[in-house]
Amino acid sequence: MEWRHILVLVSAILCAIGSTVYIRDTLRGTTKPNRMSWALWAFAPLAGAFIAALNGADLWVVLRAFLAGFFPLIIFLCSFLNPLSYWRLGWFDYACAITSLFSFYIWLGMDSPTGAILFLVLADLLASIPIIVKAWTHPETETRITYLMGIPIFLLNVPAIPEWNVENSAFQVYLFALSLTLTALTYRRAWSNSGSGGRSNGVAGDR
Repeated sequence: MEWRHILVLVSAILCAIGSTVYIRDTLRGTTKPNRMSWALWAFAPLAGAFIAALNGADLWVVLRAFLAGFFPLIIFLCSFLNPLSYWRLGWFDYACAITSLFSFYIWLGMDSPTGAILFLVLADLLASIPIIVKAWTHPETETRITYLMGIPIFLLNVPAIPEWNVENSAFQVYLFALSLTLTALTYRRAWSNSGSGGRSNGVAGDR
Protein backbone atom coordinates (compact mmCIF):
# COMPACT_ATOMS: atom_id res chain seq x y z
CA MET A 1 0.00 0.00 0.00
CA GLU A 2 1.40 3.37 -1.04
CA TRP A 3 1.63 6.31 1.37
CA ARG A 4 -0.96 8.18 -0.68
CA HIS A 5 -3.41 5.36 -0.10
CA ILE A 6 -2.76 5.56 3.63
CA LEU A 7 -3.57 9.29 3.57
CA VAL A 8 -6.82 8.54 1.75
CA LEU A 9 -7.74 5.96 4.41
CA VAL A 10 -6.95 8.36 7.26
CA SER A 11 -9.04 11.10 5.64
CA ALA A 12 -11.86 8.58 5.18
CA ILE A 13 -11.69 7.72 8.90
CA LEU A 14 -11.91 11.43 9.83
CA CYS A 15 -14.84 11.83 7.45
CA ALA A 16 -16.55 8.85 9.08
CA ILE A 17 -16.01 10.34 12.56
CA GLY A 18 -17.41 13.73 11.58
CA SER A 19 -20.37 12.13 9.82
CA THR A 20 -21.08 9.80 12.75
CA VAL A 21 -21.32 12.75 15.15
CA TYR A 22 -23.67 14.53 12.72
CA ILE A 23 -25.80 11.38 12.45
CA ARG A 24 -25.90 11.06 16.24
CA ASP A 25 -27.09 14.64 16.64
CA THR A 26 -29.62 14.19 13.83
CA LEU A 27 -31.10 11.15 15.57
CA ARG A 28 -31.23 13.15 18.82
CA GLY A 29 -33.06 15.94 17.03
CA THR A 30 -30.51 18.59 18.03
CA THR A 31 -29.23 18.88 14.46
CA LYS A 32 -31.66 19.57 11.63
CA PRO A 33 -30.16 18.69 8.24
CA ASN A 34 -31.28 20.49 5.12
CA ARG A 35 -32.41 17.38 3.26
CA MET A 36 -32.14 19.03 -0.13
CA SER A 37 -28.46 19.85 0.30
CA TRP A 38 -27.51 16.50 1.80
CA ALA A 39 -29.35 14.61 -0.94
CA LEU A 40 -27.51 16.56 -3.64
CA TRP A 41 -24.20 16.17 -1.80
CA ALA A 42 -24.78 12.42 -1.97
CA PHE A 43 -25.94 12.31 -5.58
CA ALA A 44 -22.94 13.81 -7.38
CA PRO A 45 -20.12 11.75 -5.75
CA LEU A 46 -22.11 8.51 -6.01
CA ALA A 47 -22.89 9.21 -9.66
CA GLY A 48 -19.24 10.06 -10.22
CA ALA A 49 -18.12 6.84 -8.50
CA PHE A 50 -20.51 4.79 -10.63
CA ILE A 51 -19.33 6.42 -13.87
CA ALA A 52 -15.67 6.06 -12.85
CA ALA A 53 -16.15 2.36 -12.03
CA LEU A 54 -17.83 1.73 -15.39
CA ASN A 55 -14.88 3.36 -17.15
CA GLY A 56 -12.32 1.26 -15.29
CA ALA A 57 -10.95 4.01 -13.07
CA ASP A 58 -8.47 3.31 -10.30
CA LEU A 59 -10.06 1.64 -7.27
CA TRP A 60 -8.82 4.39 -4.92
CA VAL A 61 -10.39 7.09 -7.09
CA VAL A 62 -13.69 5.22 -7.04
CA LEU A 63 -13.44 4.67 -3.28
CA ARG A 64 -12.86 8.36 -2.54
CA ALA A 65 -15.82 9.36 -4.67
CA PHE A 66 -18.05 6.68 -3.15
CA LEU A 67 -17.28 7.65 0.45
CA ALA A 68 -17.82 11.33 -0.37
CA GLY A 69 -21.39 10.45 -1.34
CA PHE A 70 -22.08 7.57 1.04
CA PHE A 71 -21.94 9.54 4.28
CA PRO A 72 -24.22 12.37 3.05
CA LEU A 73 -26.66 9.70 1.89
CA ILE A 74 -26.75 8.15 5.37
CA ILE A 75 -27.28 11.59 6.94
CA PHE A 76 -30.10 12.29 4.49
CA LEU A 77 -31.81 8.99 5.34
CA CYS A 78 -31.34 9.46 9.09
CA SER A 79 -33.11 12.83 8.92
CA PHE A 80 -36.37 10.92 8.35
CA LEU A 81 -36.03 8.87 11.54
CA ASN A 82 -36.66 11.69 13.99
CA PRO A 83 -39.43 14.27 13.37
CA LEU A 84 -37.47 16.75 15.50
CA SER A 85 -34.63 16.75 12.97
CA TYR A 86 -36.82 18.08 10.18
CA TRP A 87 -35.77 21.38 8.60
CA ARG A 88 -38.58 23.01 6.63
CA LEU A 89 -37.65 23.69 3.02
CA GLY A 90 -38.68 26.88 1.24
CA TRP A 91 -38.69 28.20 -2.32
CA PHE A 92 -35.05 29.24 -2.01
CA ASP A 93 -33.99 25.67 -1.24
CA TYR A 94 -35.92 24.32 -4.22
CA ALA A 95 -34.53 27.01 -6.52
CA CYS A 96 -30.98 26.11 -5.51
CA ALA A 97 -31.74 22.41 -6.01
CA ILE A 98 -33.14 22.93 -9.50
CA THR A 99 -30.19 25.02 -10.67
CA SER A 100 -27.81 22.53 -9.02
CA LEU A 101 -29.41 19.60 -10.85
CA PHE A 102 -29.21 21.54 -14.11
CA SER A 103 -25.47 22.02 -13.51
CA PHE A 104 -25.15 18.30 -12.76
CA TYR A 105 -26.87 17.58 -16.07
CA ILE A 106 -24.39 19.78 -17.94
CA TRP A 107 -21.54 18.13 -16.02
CA LEU A 108 -22.63 14.66 -17.16
CA GLY A 109 -22.59 15.73 -20.79
CA MET A 110 -19.35 17.72 -20.82
CA ASP A 111 -16.53 16.43 -23.05
CA SER A 112 -13.96 18.83 -21.59
CA PRO A 113 -12.46 17.60 -18.28
CA THR A 114 -11.78 21.18 -17.18
CA GLY A 115 -15.30 22.34 -18.00
CA ALA A 116 -16.78 19.27 -16.34
CA ILE A 117 -14.99 19.81 -13.04
CA LEU A 118 -15.93 23.50 -13.00
CA PHE A 119 -19.60 22.65 -13.53
CA LEU A 120 -19.33 20.01 -10.81
CA VAL A 121 -17.99 22.66 -8.43
CA LEU A 122 -20.83 24.98 -9.46
CA ALA A 123 -23.42 22.26 -8.92
CA ASP A 124 -22.06 21.45 -5.47
CA LEU A 125 -21.88 25.12 -4.52
CA LEU A 126 -25.52 25.65 -5.50
CA ALA A 127 -26.44 22.61 -3.39
CA SER A 128 -24.45 24.07 -0.48
CA ILE A 129 -25.97 27.55 -0.47
CA PRO A 130 -29.05 26.57 1.61
CA ILE A 131 -26.80 25.10 4.32
CA ILE A 132 -24.51 28.14 4.22
CA VAL A 133 -27.53 30.38 4.76
CA LYS A 134 -28.86 28.12 7.53
CA ALA A 135 -25.45 28.03 9.22
CA TRP A 136 -25.51 31.84 9.29
CA THR A 137 -29.06 32.24 10.57
CA HIS A 138 -29.40 29.11 12.74
CA PRO A 139 -25.91 27.76 13.58
CA GLU A 140 -27.37 25.85 16.54
CA THR A 141 -29.12 23.49 14.09
CA GLU A 142 -25.81 22.24 12.71
CA THR A 143 -23.09 19.94 14.08
CA ARG A 144 -20.00 22.08 13.96
CA ILE A 145 -17.30 19.43 14.26
CA THR A 146 -18.46 17.76 11.04
CA TYR A 147 -17.42 20.81 9.03
CA LEU A 148 -14.30 21.33 11.11
CA MET A 149 -13.17 17.83 10.10
CA GLY A 150 -13.13 18.96 6.48
CA ILE A 151 -10.03 21.07 7.11
CA PRO A 152 -7.60 18.26 8.12
CA ILE A 153 -9.21 16.02 5.50
CA PHE A 154 -8.17 18.51 2.81
CA LEU A 155 -4.67 18.80 4.26
CA LEU A 156 -4.33 15.02 4.16
CA ASN A 157 -5.51 14.90 0.55
CA VAL A 158 -3.09 17.58 -0.65
CA PRO A 159 -0.05 15.24 -0.94
CA ALA A 160 -2.25 12.73 -2.79
CA ILE A 161 -3.00 15.21 -5.59
CA PRO A 162 -0.80 13.99 -8.48
CA GLU A 163 -0.68 17.31 -10.33
CA TRP A 164 -1.95 20.78 -9.39
CA ASN A 165 -4.26 21.54 -12.26
CA VAL A 166 -7.96 22.32 -12.51
CA GLU A 167 -8.97 18.71 -13.06
CA ASN A 168 -7.13 17.35 -10.02
CA SER A 169 -7.33 20.17 -7.50
CA ALA A 170 -10.30 22.49 -8.20
CA PHE A 171 -12.87 20.39 -6.37
CA GLN A 172 -10.56 19.72 -3.42
CA VAL A 173 -9.78 23.44 -3.04
CA TYR A 174 -13.49 24.23 -3.25
CA LEU A 175 -14.29 21.68 -0.52
CA PHE A 176 -11.59 23.20 1.67
CA ALA A 177 -13.07 26.69 1.20
CA LEU A 178 -16.56 25.31 1.92
CA SER A 179 -15.33 23.62 5.12
CA LEU A 180 -13.67 26.84 6.27
CA THR A 181 -16.83 28.83 5.54
CA LEU A 182 -19.19 26.44 7.34
CA THR A 183 -16.79 26.07 10.27
CA ALA A 184 -16.58 29.84 10.70
CA LEU A 185 -20.35 30.27 10.40
CA THR A 186 -21.25 27.51 12.85
CA TYR A 187 -18.60 28.48 15.40
CA ARG A 188 -19.03 32.24 15.17
CA ARG A 189 -21.65 32.45 17.92
CA ALA A 190 -19.57 30.32 20.28
CA TRP A 191 -16.48 32.43 19.53
CA SER A 192 -18.47 35.62 20.09
CA ASN A 193 -19.86 34.41 23.40
CA SER A 194 -16.45 33.13 24.47
CA GLY A 195 -14.91 36.51 23.73
CA SER A 196 -17.56 38.25 25.80
CA GLY A 197 -17.20 35.80 28.69
CA GLY A 198 -20.57 34.17 28.03
CA ARG A 199 -21.60 30.69 27.07
CA SER A 200 -22.83 29.50 23.67
CA ASN A 201 -26.59 29.22 23.30
CA GLY A 202 -28.27 26.03 22.30
CA VAL A 203 -25.13 24.22 21.15
CA ALA A 204 -23.81 21.12 22.85
CA GLY A 205 -20.32 21.34 24.24
CA ASP A 206 -18.94 18.58 22.05
CA ARG A 207 -20.08 20.16 18.81
